[in-house]
Order: sequence, then C-alpha cells, then structure tokens
Amino acid sequence: MAKVKEIRDMADEQIRLVWKDAAETLFRLRIQAQTEKLAAPTEMKKHRRTIARCQTILSQRGTLAPAAPVATVGGADGDPRHEKHAKKHGLTGRAKLKVPGKEGVAARRTFKKRTQSGT
Repeated sequence: MAKVKEIRDMADEQIRLVWKDAAETLFRLRIQAQTEKLAAPTEMKKHRRTIARCQTILSQRGTLAPAAPVATVGGADGDPRHEKHAKKHGLTGRAKLKVPGKEGVAARRTFKKRTQSGT
C-alpha cells in the first residue's frame, strides 16, 4: 500500500496503474471473502483507501477522467411535451424530466392478484 507522499511523487500514469492494481486486488479479495474466510480482512480496507488516495490526488491535479455524461429523457432540444407537463404540474429541476405515464412497477402490472379461493 502506497502512502500519500509516495503517490504524490508519482506520474499520473503510475498513479493510474496503482489504482488499477488496487482495484483488481480488491475485486479478488471481495470474491474470496464470499467463498472463504480471509486471512487478513484489513487488506480490503487498505486497498479501498489506496484507491481513494489515487482518485483524490488525480482529481486535485485535474487529471481524473470526468464521469460519463448522463443522458436526459427529453434530449438536448427539450421536448415540448415535458415542458407542458412540467408547467401543468408545477415541476422544476430534475422532476421536469419525468416522463408522464411511467409511474413505476406498480403501474406496469397487468396481472390480477389471486385471492385465497383461487379466482
């Protein structure tokens, strides 16, 4: 496990390699923890912290890859149906992107609930 000073002295590519190695090791440890008892359970914590250190230093340098952009429902042009719905129901912000008629699993159910009599 690398200390903060050691990581700060590394180049960006080296930090990314340390990050990748720690992530792979953490993945293997998580699988091993599910199948058998770990010899050193604190290793998982150490690798998580190493990953966090790498991400923090890269973000401080401004070289951390940005997250993938989130696609909006209405697209960039702004669907007028969504605007009309938002205005009608007084929605603002993210709630404007909610598509009418998509209330969730309960609204999509098409089967009847059975009673104890079987009908």
